[in-house]
Amino acid sequence: MTTRRAQVAIIGGAAGTDEVLGVARELGRLLVDNGWRVVCGGRTGVMEAACRGAHDSASYTEGATVGILPNIDPSTANPWCDVVIPTGMNYARNALVVAAGDIVVAVAGSSGTLSEIALAWQQGRQVIALDVGEGWASRLAGESLDHRRADVVHRATTPAEVVELIHRLLPNGKSHQPDWG
Repeated sequence: MTTRRAQVAIIGGAAGTDEVLGVARELGRLLVDNGWRVVCGGRTGVMEAACRGAHDSASYTEGATVGILPNIDPSTANPWCDVVIPTGMNYARNALVVAAGDIVVAVAGSSGTLSEIALAWQQGRQVIALDVGEGWASRLAGESLDHRRADVVHRATTPAEVVELIHRLLPNGKSHQPDWG
């Protein structure tokens, strides 16, 4: 019996400073180094940097990156997406991106990232905010979004800290799913 690789949804802006994109690229590499798959919105900015970083990993294999697109044109995916899923759902695809992740990591980001953080929270996903000093990830790091959950959006300040948190939050790479019963 094979065990499914844990999937980490990386959410963040379609643009970013060189610093933010460098952090996202390092994060993508470290995730694949640890045997996890990278899921994202498949476009530019943080999404592209994370997928490119995944390809930088010595542990990279085909299928390590998944891009869930807002449109129906697979050619709009960044070149580092191994699996491209066109949806035609525009921003509604954000719900699919976070649902596909066993855990969600936010890097900087604006309103699209904010919506993904909220959706992940409502779906019972653990959310890690990589605090790079800008965007919604930094603003919400360490905060509780509402009364529905007793935990907070976890704060990390480096990609290595994100990996440590994932190991702690997803023992054996398995997802902690809420009991919707």
